Amino acid sequence: MIPGPEHLIIAPILIPFFAAALMLIYDDRQRRAKLAISLTSALATLICAIELLSRAKDYGPGGAELGLYRLGDWVAPWGIVLVNDRLSALMLVLTAALALPALVYAAAGWHRQGPHFHSLFQFLLMGLNGAFLTGDLFNLFVFFELLLAASYGLLLHGGGQLRVRAGLHYIAVNLTGSALFLIGVSLVYGATGSLNMAHLATLVPTLPEGQRALLHAGAAVMGLAFLIKAGIWPLSFWLPTAYMAGAAPVAAMFAVMTKVGLYVILRLSFLLFGAGAGASAGFGAPVLIAGGMATVIFGVMGILAAQGLGRIAAHLVLVSSGTILTAAGFVLAGADSDLLAAALFYLLNSTLATSALFLLIEPMSREEGGIAGLLALTADAYGLDEREDDTAPGAGLAIPGTLTVLGLAFGACALALAGLPPLAGFLGKVGMLQGLWAGAGATDALAWAFALLLLGAGFATLIGLVRVGVQTFWAADAPPPRVLALEIGPVVVLIGLLVLLALKAEPVLGYMQDTARAILTVPAEAAP
Repeated sequence: MIPGPEHLIIAPILIPFFAAALMLIYDDRQRRAKLAISLTSALATLICAIELLSRAKDYGPGGAELGLYRLGDWVAPWGIVLVNDRLSALMLVLTAALALPALVYAAAGWHRQGPHFHSLFQFLLMGLNGAFLTGDLFNLFVFFELLLAASYGLLLHGGGQLRVRAGLHYIAVNLTGSALFLIGVSLVYGATGSLNMAHLATLVPTLPEGQRALLHAGAAVMGLAFLIKAGIWPLSFWLPTAYMAGAAPVAAMFAVMTKVGLYVILRLSFLLFGAGAGASAGFGAPVLIAGGMATVIFGVMGILAAQGLGRIAAHLVLVSSGTILTAAGFVLAGADSDLLAAALFYLLNSTLATSALFLLIEPMSREEGGIAGLLALTADAYGLDEREDDTAPGAGLAIPGTLTVLGLAFGACALALAGLPPLAGFLGKVGMLQGLWAGAGATDALAWAFALLLLGAGFATLIGLVRVGVQTFWAADAPPPRVLALEIGPVVVLIGLLVLLALKAEPVLGYMQDTARAILTVPAEAAP
């Protein structure tokens, strides 16, 4: 492990912040300088995240052993606290691992489609990293608003009627979610007098009946805001159009943005309403189970009905979110922690594969015919104009054997998302099935229903993606598209991470099991 000061925990927040501020000084025509700064920032953030992950493996479940960083050295409930534990470090590494390929992909020409792309991208990274590291609800709100503000600009990057229309819906929905979050935080503070997450965990079991009702109301309102962000049904109507409308590197990063809502749900549900919460234990579990299963069903229906790869990829995000929410609900209701560990493993696989799939959409639809025709049909079916021409400029190194490389990458994404061997998606689903039957947190009927949904979602994903693959690689008469190495290289890197995840499944699953047990343990360092 690389030795370093305790201040390293704040580096994933400060590095993109200073990079974004520095790039605002540069003229927008100095794109090469901005790209170099942005790539350097993303690489430095990845190195810091890996080091924090290495340190988090040595932490125990007790709060005294956690990586705590008190800004100003103020203690709870007044101080601002950053926390580096197994879950937050995992999300930091995942975010940075997606950011670097997305930026390389953007260098093929996507960053030239609008102003301040790299600054907005770095502010998005700052908001994501801050949301994963913060230990109190107020600063969670601050970082949440920061990443949302950056995502508004990134979604509109490149312009066009489709993006503007989807962006306006996206902004309206997320502003509503932010208002609900603020209301919920106010109610929680009124009931407990604290916004420090670990401190709240020690206060919840001792609350009197009247204050407990206020806490439940605040948690429900606040949870609704993050369930909107996670895409739970029926609050997911905005997500498919918004995600498929974004530029390719933006959509690839949006795949992890949905996980912010899941992260907060996991963090607060087990921290406030876990087994040690007294009369509040298990609060919200039925909602997570029912809503998660409904989200999976909605995502499966969208996959089967979609005519374009962009809409299929967006609905795959919903399937991933619904699966993790359902697993979290079962564990909150008393199921074995191995179910949560397998769900976290599945989260890694699905996020990497979905991001790679978003990067493949435009190269696969570059030429007329094939999937481009299907995208036009999708636009007509949903009353939208055709997707804007985001074709990268001709300059750059084009790869030989384009269809072969695209086909192999697409096939690997299909295997990972459908949960088929030999990739890690299969291991994640098998692990969830084993964890589901290992505990007694739900009735047999619900457990069987979730098991059937896992299998059915994989089968539907396979049908939807194979249909698109056949149309693109076998039935198309157009000549192979010209794809730059800067475009396919990031996809190959993400596929390589999926393969590595499968090869190193045993140690990764071991880390996930330790992470799940740590999530279910109330931190000790919480008292003021």
